[in-house]
Amino acid sequence: MTKLKRRDILKGAALGGAAGLAVASTLPAPAYAKGRQKLKMVTTWPKNYPGLGMMAERTAKRIKDMTEGRIDVRVYGAGELVPPFECFDAVANGTADMYHGAEYYWQGKSKGFNFFTAVPFGLSATEMNAWVFHGGGQELWDKLSARFGIKAFSAGNTGVQMGGWFRKPITSLEDFKGLKIRMPGLGGEVYRRLGAAAVALPGGEIFPALQSGAIDATEWVGPWNDMAFGFYKVAKYYSWPGFHEPGSTLALGINLDVWNEFSKADKVMIETACKAEDNYSLAEYNMLNGRSLKQLIEKHDVQLMRMPDEALAKIGEISGQVLREAAAESTEVNDIYQSFMAARGEVSEWSRISDQAYWEARGLPYNF
Repeated sequence: MTKLKRRDILKGAALGGAAGLAVASTLPAPAYAKGRQKLKMVTTWPKNYPGLGMMAERTAKRIKDMTEGRIDVRVYGAGELVPPFECFDAVANGTADMYHGAEYYWQGKSKGFNFFTAVPFGLSATEMNAWVFHGGGQELWDKLSARFGIKAFSAGNTGVQMGGWFRKPITSLEDFKGLKIRMPGLGGEVYRRLGAAAVALPGGEIFPALQSGAIDATEWVGPWNDMAFGFYKVAKYYSWPGFHEPGSTLALGINLDVWNEFSKADKVMIETACKAEDNYSLAEYNMLNGRSLKQLIEKHDVQLMRMPDEALAKIGEISGQVLREAAAESTEVNDIYQSFMAARGEVSEWSRISDQAYWEARGLPYNF
């Protein structure tokens, strides 16, 4: 049977009669009775997981509340409806209506998706928003996602992440050779070029892999989420800074046919719900990461480990190579890369004399 778009289902239902009812009853599409829609959101996160999982839940609730219940979104945690790394395909083919996840999980579709989550030595959270909202990023994202039948929005941000958990301290570049580490995205490729074996694992599989010795190290998010997974129980060295994800944007992806059926008002409300979560979650992470870091150090004897400058300089050099090679995948990815790097250049000087200068000034030895 030829796959019908949801607008065709609506037309069939409106005709009434036995034929229209028969067609409508055989299709597993969301319910549109009396203008109400029941939609499915799949996620790459464990159900109700602090921060990441709750971004999806809160976004769904905002959509329902803002539309007074007309759009009712049910959230499925990782593996409940589809495996976590299959969320993109599920939404593209109509098995689900929406996903919440990290766009760099889809880099097998296009390297361009990396730039809409985070890339090594890329943009901070506020800089990402500057690019996406005011630097042409959203338009490029729309073009890329539309090729797969998806419309995507920023719908969460974890801020700058930690470098990860290690069983042994990293004191030189030699310590990366042979290291088995969980790290997705282009950050994983940087580690491979340092001689490490980088793998991508969904969140729920990381702790067992670290505990069993299948991996020697892992990055995840930051103190709040990392403490929830209990990584401190099997690895005591906690590295910083998180060069690989300086401002990780999470996304809501919507099936393009579903998106096109929404009214203009509903589209505005959905976009607004996503922007609200982007802002709310960043504030949440900034508050709770500080509290959790204190607890990890004082209660669980975690040792902070700053990456050596020698290692960071080499990582920065390799990161530039990896990004340029990703851009060479296609004209489309190169357009994204060029726009991203242009924004990075424009905001970096302002960031240097505003945020960076302020942090340095606040760290001077005075009693306040």
